[in-house]
Amino acid sequence: MHNFDLQRKSCQPLAIALPLIWLAWLIATEWIPMRPLNDLTPGNVRPRLLAASINYPFPLAIAGGIALGQTWSLWTAFGLCMLILAGHLTSWWLPYFGISSAAQRDIYVRDYSRTLKILPTAGHSVVPDVQHMIVGALTVAMIAATVVQTLG
Repeated sequence: MHNFDLQRKSCQPLAIALPLIWLAWLIATEWIPMRPLNDLTPGNVRPRLLAASINYPFPLAIAGGIALGQTWSLWTAFGLCMLILAGHLTSWWLPYFGISSAAQRDIYVRDYSRTLKILPTAGHSVVPDVQHMIVGALTVAMIAATVVQTLG
């Protein structure tokens, strides 16, 4: 067995756990009030339910694909990771750097403008908050672990 195969096998539990940690973080921050980390109001339950129905299956499929360990399932897991990254970049980082729609700005004002931020807010109509910066960090870690599994 090659050294990389050993590293891949030893990394598999982490690669399976990271999408589940990502999912747990989303569930916690979208449903458990933790001001100022999040700003949950009765008025945003419907959009949160819609986001949950779209986002929650992704990490389950990623973890399942890695657990299966088949070439097709690993590449599918990698593709799903890239879709999550694209969604994160489109929702938070492109708007932060000035590429946003009126709908994104409205959602930000309604649901996220009062949440905890560490990035400068002056001159930005949408600013990634701490809860979504953690989502981004978990996304990058999930991609890295999935790449190790996929290329191994």
